[in-house]
Amino acid sequence: MNDFEITYATEDDVGTILDFITRLAEYENMLDEVVATPELLKEWLFEKKKAEVVFAVENGKKVGFALFFHNFSTFLGRAGIYLEDLFVLPEYRGKGYGKSLLKKLAEIAVERDCGRLEWCCLDWNKPSIDFYLSLGATPMDEWTTYRMAGNKLTEFAKRQDG
Repeated sequence: MNDFEITYATEDDVGTILDFITRLAEYENMLDEVVATPELLKEWLFEKKKAEVVFAVENGKKVGFALFFHNFSTFLGRAGIYLEDLFVLPEYRGKGYGKSLLKKLAEIAVERDCGRLEWCCLDWNKPSIDFYLSLGATPMDEWTTYRMAGNKLTEFAKRQDG
């Protein structure tokens, strides 16, 4: 690796974070789902502190990012870390930066006495799946992720039938 480091994001990085989110959404063919704004990211990441971001930085340039937050395992009786997004710019892939970002999250999990590090991956994303398997990650094939968002979430929250 060249001059490389992992750094934590600061409030000044909100625009860069949104740029990485947008690039990831483009890669995943989900750009139409991005409604995040710099103001929302500032509020939720730096004022409410609900998630954290680390960057992969080569020669002073941010070339990758990981956005993560704590979850909780009732079975383990302790917190874990959930990786929401991991993205390395295409021209910087193959240099070990994605692995370095995941290793940093593993180090954070161990330092914080967390019980696990988890994330999801789209079923069609074979390069990422192969990468995760090469690191020793275990797919959770017996679990299905469910989601409520937008109008469905609001409607369910307002339902009177329980």
